[in-house]
Amino acid sequence: MTASPAASELARHWDLDPDVSFLNHGSFGACPRVVLAEQTALRARLEREPVRFMLRELEALMEAARVRLARTVGADPDDLAFVTNATQGVNTVLRSLEWRAGDELLITDQGYNACNNAARFVADRAGARVVTARLPFPAESAEALWAPILAAVTRTTRLVLIDHVTSPTGLVLPVEHVVSALAARGVDVLVDGAHAPGMLPLDLSALGVAYYTANCHKWLCAPKGVGFLHVARDRQAGIRPLSISHGANSPREDRSRFRLEFDWTGTDDPTPALCLPAALDFLEGVVPGGLAEVMARNHALACRARQLLCAALDVPPPAPEALLGSLAAVPLPPRAEGGAVSPLGRDPLQEALFTRHGIEVPVTSWGLPGDGPPRRALRISAQLYNAPEQYARLAEVLAAELGRG
Repeated sequence: MTASPAASELARHWDLDPDVSFLNHGSFGACPRVVLAEQTALRARLEREPVRFMLRELEALMEAARVRLARTVGADPDDLAFVTNATQGVNTVLRSLEWRAGDELLITDQGYNACNNAARFVADRAGARVVTARLPFPAESAEALWAPILAAVTRTTRLVLIDHVTSPTGLVLPVEHVVSALAARGVDVLVDGAHAPGMLPLDLSALGVAYYTANCHKWLCAPKGVGFLHVARDRQAGIRPLSISHGANSPREDRSRFRLEFDWTGTDDPTPALCLPAALDFLEGVVPGGLAEVMARNHALACRARQLLCAALDVPPPAPEALLGSLAAVPLPPRAEGGAVSPLGRDPLQEALFTRHGIEVPVTSWGLPGDGPPRRALRISAQLYNAPEQYARLAEVLAAELGRG
């Protein structure tokens, strides 16, 4: 295995393995040293006097973190609830709604597998029906992405679950158009925005979506274990946390029932959420233009890296750059042996790139039963710690590995 190309000079802020070209920030993120140090300090403070911390100090600390997050995503803090991750947020909404036989729940074939599974679970239990819109990849335009979604909506569609950024292909879906068009038809939308915060500018109040959930451990660089759920004010009475706890019968009148229930669901480690101010401080200070410059740099690097890969594979770019954020994917041929890898499994090509070349990059797959072999793509991420030379090395070895079969 040849030596990995050097990461960018900003990699000094992370504890990443220097022997690995880590091109997969999109899967689990990577937390900067300064944020991890803040989490260690918070945990030490908690353990010095757990009752004081949990019962006397935590509420104000969580409030401050939520207010800071709200400014970043364009929301009213009282419409936000912390959850562990976006998958939990999706489950929270789907399992709070009352489904009836005959209801339709619309998903897409590029939706995140875990969340599509949650949709099938609630539908099967109630005798409802899951309808799947097929999204193109390659995709020529935003219309090519929103048109199949709107075309699949019927008079019995109860909810539409879509990604803001698709996991297998990294496409930025036109959620503004979808939400607006479906609001006119009286259909609520649940957006799985797992990748969006820190990758794309967000204004959730202006978006006007019924439900939006996202991760903070990815592009906001917070520790693992914190995401958020945004619920429109007029929908909050119907949304309950997965764990019903003390807030369900709290006599307090200074907070909404939504706040009381979600702010305390049982004893847990609150430090990932409490680290959000430190994570946002880092992103605002690591480059001169703050978070806006971070997003612009990452987008530019993802586009440049995709150009290298498309040239190496002699394929055209599969989508306009306007449909990309900090992720980009290039299509791959089907696996020679056919069949899908397990939801958390790894493709043989992904393993070859890691074991032979020290490159950590995912090979994604998606598709529906009966559509033939699952479709595949190689998906790259771009974060401040990455350098163009790392993607050039990937492009160099990728064609050779595909030639091996």
